Amino acid sequence: MDSYANFLFHGLLNDFLPKGKKNNWIKYSFSNLPAVKDAIEAIGIPHPEVDIIRVNKSPANFATLLQPGQNVEVFPKNLKEKWPEPFSLLTEPPLPIRFIVDVHAGKLAKSLRMLGFDTYYDKFYEDKTIARIAESENRVVLTRDIGLLKHKVIKWGYWLRSQHLEEQLAEVVNYYHLKLYFQPFTRCLTCNSPISPVPKEVVWEKLLPKTQLHFQEFYTCNNCHQVFWKGSHYDHMLTFIQKLENK
Repeated sequence: MDSYANFLFHGLLNDFLPKGKKNNWIKYSFSNLPAVKDAIEAIGIPHPEVDIIRVNKSPANFATLLQPGQNVEVFPKNLKEKWPEPFSLLTEPPLPIRFIVDVHAGKLAKSLRMLGFDTYYDKFYEDKTIARIAESENRVVLTRDIGLLKHKVIKWGYWLRSQHLEEQLAEVVNYYHLKLYFQPFTRCLTCNSPISPVPKEVVWEKLLPKTQLHFQEFYTCNNCHQVFWKGSHYDHMLTFIQKLENK
């Protein structure tokens, strides 16, 4: 015979629930004694977005075994309510924050690189590859795939709520408090490597005639040797960054 426990999810965790279950107690049936983490993910919430778990108003962790009749409250990161430090299950990713982005968010990877953040992206990465790299290199996973975030080896991850680039970037910047760490135009948008100033004469033959005539300051990628200069795209990116900083 199945047993039952009740779950209530707070804040952003409701984004993972269907309309009728948001901000309401959910009756969860189970057999044996599953870990609380397994129950939370079975309901639909990936563990990297969970910060606080309370079972019958006492602090619990992912390994806590679920008992019949218990009331479980689950809280996200960045909720306005302040908790004692021992309650928290989330640690902050090490600085400088580094990311790995899945196939659904390639444009976001370029935008994060534009802001100076080390961001891996390869459209051929499988989920297990992303999880392995995230674990071994302490990278934050950014994805639209909830299932990817449920890989147990992933410590830090965020499910992108929006499908629109500017909104996605604002989400990530705010969630991980990135504004203090912007280093714009220091990283190659194509391959993620650092870029460095280069004399104009060194890249002269790679430039179009109008670029040769109107621009004097150039940069090159230390890896793929792509050449960059402050053209109209640069002004557009500056405006984009200023909008982020003012949000």
